[in-house]
Amino acid sequence: MRNRIRSSIEDRAPGIERAHEAQAALDRRISIVSSKGFTLLELVMVMTIIVVLAAVGVTSYQHIQLKARETILKEDLRTMRKMIDQYAADKEKLPQALDDLVNAGYMRDVPIDPITGQKDWVVDMGDDTVSRDGGTGVVDVHSAAAGEGSDGTAYQEY
Repeated sequence: MRNRIRSSIEDRAPGIERAHEAQAALDRRISIVSSKGFTLLELVMVMTIIVVLAAVGVTSYQHIQLKARETILKEDLRTMRKMIDQYAADKEKLPQALDDLVNAGYMRDVPIDPITGQKDWVVDMGDDTVSRDGGTGVVDVHSAAAGEGSDGTAYQEY
């Protein structure tokens, strides 16, 4: 009787082993299939991170652009003021307009205001103390842009 039970168990054992192997193969296929893609939650998290990083990058870029425009504005004003002084020293009179600096060869062209995007400079006319004849001329130049710079100073006061 023991032999009969033992032989029946041995006859069934290969089937049990095959069943375990089949189950293991099925589990491997399921794990491979489920690991091929991303879940919706993972995709949403990645998209959220990308949007946050893009927002930070855009605001930083805009701030850098504003600082660059302000730096160009300050440099253009400094150059035009220097050219007014050189014109006054060379010609012994103040220019009547910014175009006089271009016509006399002190500048190639009147620069464009980087804030407004136009050649709309505000010139201060004053008494010509350099000329023997007197009169008036351009003594200073300012931006026509409204608003304040990043340092809180109005563009017209640069």
